[in-house]
Amino acid sequence: MNKYLSKSPELDAVGFQASRRSFLKMTAGGSLLALSGAAVANAPVKIPTSRKTLALEHIYTGDKLKLTYFQQGRYIEDALQEISYLLRDYHTNDIHPIDPALLDQLHDLKLMLGINQPFYFSSAYRSPHTNTSLRKKCRCAARHSLHMQGRAIDFQVDGLAARKIRNAALFMNRGGVGYYKRSDYIHLDTGDFRYW
Repeated sequence: MNKYLSKSPELDAVGFQASRRSFLKMTAGGSLLALSGAAVANAPVKIPTSRKTLALEHIYTGDKLKLTYFQQGRYIEDALQEISYLLRDYHTNDIHPIDPALLDQLHDLKLMLGINQPFYFSSAYRSPHTNTSLRKKCRCAARHSLHMQGRAIDFQVDGLAARKIRNAALFMNRGGVGYYKRSDYIHLDTGDFRYW
């Protein structure tokens, strides 16, 4: 079992029952199972698909979007621009390109959880000015936050416990996964795999 997941015994306690091997078999048609046992256990989860669609809604502005951002083996530039606009810093209206790998993580999480409802996000891109302001108010923003690079998002899913979302994100073994119990939201980023 992955060394990070072994520290999280509540994975099974919240209804996330699938083993890594059965999940890979189910989503990749068993193609990864040809790898050796150790390689399968440590392989990052990648869900193959020819079309990727996301629904996103901003908690504070009410702006929403549902669109396909990847199709026929390539990212759709117009869709990426629309997503970058939606995920802008709403405090300053600064826009920054959003890392497509972050969108892929959200898409894979959506498939893993079997959901169709939108990701309700409170923060995605953050300008350096906004990040500095947040740091002055609380310790909730890192000095070199990946939000400032368009590589992080904080979100919730209506009707789904943040803890369950966190466990599924940990299971994917990709990027940073933060769980904020008090506000019941999840942080996801495209940095090194870690969790808090």
